[in-house]
Amino acid sequence: MLEGRDLTVIRRGRRIVDDVTLDVPAATVTALIGPNGAGKSTLLHLLSGALAPQAGTVTFAGRPLAQWSRAALARHRAVLPQASELSFPFRALDVVRMGRAVHAGRSGRDHDAAVAVAALEAVDGLALADRVYPTLSGGERQRVQLARVLAQIWTDPARPEPEGAGRALLLDEPTNNLDLTHQHQLMRFARRLADEGVAVLAVLHDPNLAALYADRMVVLADGCVAAEGPVEAVMTETVLTRTFGLPVTIQRHPGRGTPQLVPS
Repeated sequence: MLEGRDLTVIRRGRRIVDDVTLDVPAATVTALIGPNGAGKSTLLHLLSGALAPQAGTVTFAGRPLAQWSRAALARHRAVLPQASELSFPFRALDVVRMGRAVHAGRSGRDHDAAVAVAALEAVDGLALADRVYPTLSGGERQRVQLARVLAQIWTDPARPEPEGAGRALLLDEPTNNLDLTHQHQLMRFARRLADEGVAVLAVLHDPNLAALYADRMVVLADGCVAAEGPVEAVMTETVLTRTFGLPVTIQRHPGRGTPQLVPS
């Protein structure tokens, strides 16, 4: 679905991303983890098209990003950034409706309004609809922004896209500012989207949270891929101790059986 090949970014002589190849398959949650400064957000920006690599290529649905119009790509690929600054006194529902801007001329106002409401409801944010966005807490803003990007790539069977591509959602540290309940709610939502065929890439700080919801994990360290593959193959004491410089023990989640790290 979304593929990066041999991606490199160099800043002030330092390789922030160093010859990285990464696939984000459809119907899959891929978790990108690693220590601070590893290049995770930079790699996400490369894959989204927000940043051009100094070497390498990115393709979506088999086509280089440069061959997509910005509007068409935005209808298929959405990005939730770490922070979204907005100081104007818009209602939360109006912020969500901004995600429908890329559908101008293809979707009516009533349909866009219905999609915005459904997107807010999907992230447990319907009660925020009439709240003024700058007055919301950090976690509430994050949920509204998630609804916005969901509305952006919302599919309508009655209005099929001529490009015939799937959908991708890129989440840059999406659980920042979220309490424990909403962290898991967000990741359950990402899991549901993947089960519906969406290619999901999530930059996460918490390997345990990643292991509970992801199909695949990619570990980035010093701009390079240190490990990648199914969660079971990556969540090992050897990989995580080497990557984070912290001795860990791997145990099993009592309910799901997924690997979970515990500092040794």
